[in-house]
Amino acid sequence: MQESRVAVATVTIDAPRERVWKALVTPSQIKEYMFGTTVESDFRPDSPITWKGEWKGKPYEDKGRILDARPGELLRYTHFSPLAGLPDKPENYHIVTIELGGEGAATRVTLSQDNNPSDQARQESEKNWTAMLNGLKRLLET
Repeated sequence: MQESRVAVATVTIDAPRERVWKALVTPSQIKEYMFGTTVESDFRPDSPITWKGEWKGKPYEDKGRILDARPGELLRYTHFSPLAGLPDKPENYHIVTIELGGEGAATRVTLSQDNNPSDQARQESEKNWTAMLNGLKRLLET
């Protein structure tokens, strides 16, 4: 896989890391900034995670597993969406990594998603993740 096919989105949020982390792992908050999706997970390594909702008029149920969860620092999980039209095989999963940085009142959130099949797919992922992170920022700064 080419490095250029990794989608990256970053935002700085005027909120401490602990508060940002809580919003990343609390389903009721996730629903507010992640396009209305319903998330189910206990956010512990090797636990399942599912996302359910509607995207561009189509219902979806995505799935994955939590790979790493370090409160205030890092959340990493696999992600598969049947809406991509690909078979449910390991090679069709993304790994999404969310890193939290910064000190004090502001938190830098950097999200990356690997395994994008084309530059167009990478750009679309970056657009969607940027919109999601901006929603997270609005939620925590108001």
